[in-house]
Amino acid sequence: MSALHTSTKWARRVLLPNSLRAQLLSRMLLIVAGLLIVIGLFQYVFMERFMFQNKASSIQRQIQSVPGEVWERVNVTVRRGPAQAFLFFPASAVAFINAEGSTTVVSGVNPSTETVPEPDPDKLAEAKLQTRNAKPVFYVVKDPDKGEQLVVLQAVRSFTRDIGVVQVSTSTKTMKTELNRQLLLFIGLSTLALLAGMLTFLPAIRRTLVPLSRMVQTVEQIDSGKLNERLAENHGQREIDRLSHSFNRMLERLETSFLAEQEAKEQMRRFVADASHELRTPLTSIHGFVEVLLRGAASDPAQLEIALKSMYGESKRINKLVHDLLLLARLDRAPQIRLAHSDLSQIVREMEPQLRLLADDRQVELGLPPSTPLMLDADKIKQVVLNLFQNAVQHTDAKNGIIRIKIARMEDHVELSVADNGVGIPESHIPHLFERFYRIDTSRARSSGGAGLGLSISLAIALLHGGSILVDSRLGEGSVFRVLLPMQA
Repeated sequence: MSALHTSTKWARRVLLPNSLRAQLLSRMLLIVAGLLIVIGLFQYVFMERFMFQNKASSIQRQIQSVPGEVWERVNVTVRRGPAQAFLFFPASAVAFINAEGSTTVVSGVNPSTETVPEPDPDKLAEAKLQTRNAKPVFYVVKDPDKGEQLVVLQAVRSFTRDIGVVQVSTSTKTMKTELNRQLLLFIGLSTLALLAGMLTFLPAIRRTLVPLSRMVQTVEQIDSGKLNERLAENHGQREIDRLSHSFNRMLERLETSFLAEQEAKEQMRRFVADASHELRTPLTSIHGFVEVLLRGAASDPAQLEIALKSMYGESKRINKLVHDLLLLARLDRAPQIRLAHSDLSQIVREMEPQLRLLADDRQVELGLPPSTPLMLDADKIKQVVLNLFQNAVQHTDAKNGIIRIKIARMEDHVELSVADNGVGIPESHIPHLFERFYRIDTSRARSSGGAGLGLSISLAIALLHGGSILVDSRLGEGSVFRVLLPMQA
């Protein structure tokens, strides 16, 4: 069973090679062999016809070289006795068919006993009508005794009348022998041509497939760390160049996807680390106060009140952090927005008491046009305004701070800006402001602000409305956050 499987596998490899070079070579040779077989068949058929026609033309000329009166006398002589018959065509049987349709054997090995094929009626009628310079009338018959015979019919005439038709039948054995010899010669030459073709095709195919082999070598060297490599696209072969171009586009997409995946993983890693850090600080504080209370501080009303207030503040911070994380998760996964015709100026006016309360002693200036109708989710826009305002409050002086909120109509959008005269933002930090948990204060002091999620949430909401947020800032002069919201018909 194992030997049979091995032989079958070997035969399959030979008959169905896996190599592209071997497949091209075998298919080209099969096509050439098929063409040679077709050419050989056509050549055999046409050569056979050509040889039969030449032989028939030769016999026709011999018949026409004898005058019609001589054929008539020969016919009479043969009737008188076989001994007086003349032999006109060696190795052929000659018969004379007179005008009445009577057939007489004229020459052969033994004219008295010689048998000749019965003339074909249609061919005989055709021969009677032929002119002197017409093509010979001939056909091939199978004789049980003599084998295949070539039969030629030729009409003979005198000056005054038609005498009859001469029928000459001769064996095709000599012609078939010559045909077979030519066929064997053609087969031998075709075999040599196939061998020469194989020896010629191999280096030609190998040279043609050099660019493909180079592509394979280059592709084998490409891994996740070498996605920036590209294949050459100027091999001079259109198909290979198109393949290289398509593969390069695929590498570009893979590189982009891989970089995006790496960035996503890095962001996730930072997100988990930052979330853990933000949660660990209040949890550590709560744990410390609980430990102090368990050691006996709970019996002291003053210490108990301090511990409970601190624990309440830290738990409130945790609650807000978890709420912001859940909100970001919902915005990322399945954002839901309820758009309705709303007046942006009216939304900000409704928030004015809350904003002035948050500003404390800071000066708040509002520049609101009478009406700015847009398709908005009012609750989410309020959250954006609140986040940007709190960010401005955290970075301006408590006594001399000035925060300006303005709404301006543009050509195709409305701009909501929140400006302050705070410390400003270093230029290197601006591209990272909207990253989650990103804060300029690397020490993460609680006095410097929240967890760093407010701007991320604001940007997500702006994008959800089809808008964006831009930042302009100068150190020592303050910052301006501009929310761009499209005007929808």
